[in-house]
Formats: sequence, C-alpha cells, structure tokens
Amino acid sequence: MRFVVTSDYTAQTKMYAGMIITYKISPLLGIKMNWMTEITQVVDGKYFVDEQRFGPYALWHHQHHFKEIPGGVEMTDILHYAIPYSVLGTIANNVFVGKKVKQVFEYRIKAVEDLFGKM
Repeated sequence: MRFVVTSDYTAQTKMYAGMIITYKISPLLGIKMNWMTEITQVVDGKYFVDEQRFGPYALWHHQHHFKEIPGGVEMTDILHYAIPYSVLGTIANNVFVGKKVKQVFEYRIKAVEDLFGKM
C-alpha cells in the first residue's frame, strides 16, 4: 500500500492528544493520496487512538492497546472503518479494500516480530 509518514516528527517526538499526523498512501493502482489522522487519546504505555481527519475512509477509528507480558509487550488493535460511496463502497470493501487493510496489519505484525522476535 506504500505508506509514508510526511509529518515532521522524529523518533524522540512524544505522542499527545491532538497530534496531527500526515501520510502519503497508494492504496490502489499506485495512485498517491493524502491521509491525515489525529491522535485523540493517549495513555502512555497503555493505549492510544487515532482517527482520520482527511483521507480515503468515511470513518477510521483505530485503537492501539499495549499489555506487558512475560518477555515483552502484547499489542492489540481494534479498528472500526467504513468506506464511502454507499453500495459501491460496500462492494469495493468486499472485493479489495478489506483485503488491503488485512494485509497492512499482517505486514505490521511480521515487521514487529522481525524487529523484536515472536512471542
């Protein structure tokens, strides 16, 4: 999906409620789109929530939860999203968008496991 953060942040930037993050994404046929999310809630070390402010979805509400476990941290995502365009959006979600979203999360799981090991 080609996902590039375009906000001017570094690894040392501390996340906060109200933080705006911008991206360039290419969800379909390599066509670049702008996407903007806002961090709406943060409890350090426990969870944070991002919500779309501008982008391809009619709704994007993504919770990231963290739980200390022996030997590391368990991450759990709760995602609610909707595609615009009524019936056409529903068809698009069933045909390819839902699969793309699943692939993004599967990629992230693999990337985290490659970095930190499998639990």
